[in-house]
Amino acid sequence: MTDLPVFSDRPAYWDEALADLVKRDRILRRVIPKYPDVCLLSRGDPFVTLARSVTGQQISVKAAQAVWTRVCAAVPRLTPAAFIKVGNDGLAGCGLSRRKTEYILDLAEKFRSKQVHPKLWAEMPDEDVIAELVQIRGIGRWTAEMFLIFNLLRPNVLPLDDVGLLKAISLHYFSGEPVSRSEAREVAENWEPWRTVATWYMWRSLDPVPVEY
Repeated sequence: MTDLPVFSDRPAYWDEALADLVKRDRILRRVIPKYPDVCLLSRGDPFVTLARSVTGQQISVKAAQAVWTRVCAAVPRLTPAAFIKVGNDGLAGCGLSRRKTEYILDLAEKFRSKQVHPKLWAEMPDEDVIAELVQIRGIGRWTAEMFLIFNLLRPNVLPLDDVGLLKAISLHYFSGEPVSRSEAREVAENWEPWRTVATWYMWRSLDPVPVEY
């Protein structure tokens, strides 16, 4: 498997966020110490982050990892041009659905032809980045929020469309009872301005192995 390296820099805000969340949230005070040696990391490559996020849409983390492993084997260099060269049949052979294959190839073409401007995203507010990303075919708000978290390392993202986050909030804050988006948002008010960090630990509480996009 050929893949891009994960950048090892710990987010500058991480330790401050942990101290603040442990101080004010009784659940996170218990959850955070269970995972002392891991933190959110970025791959640093916008195209790869987005392509991997599209791969993971509406399937389990395990299934997404299996498909992505096959994609990495089929596309030795994870660049837009390499994806376009592999084409529909090659990507479909990795287990991607026809629609996801179309989305990823469209994404690759937009990057190759410079129809998107990733160098500007680091300086843009969260909602402005989301607004630009959702204009790309196959990218909705959830995928854009995964990009903010896993590529730009934004500290205060709350992905309310994420099934895993809602499941973890249900488990820890509502004794396993179903939880609405508004209830989840209310819980997360106590996490501000570190909702990304709290979300990351909610994910860890369900799956100790960090997902990388």
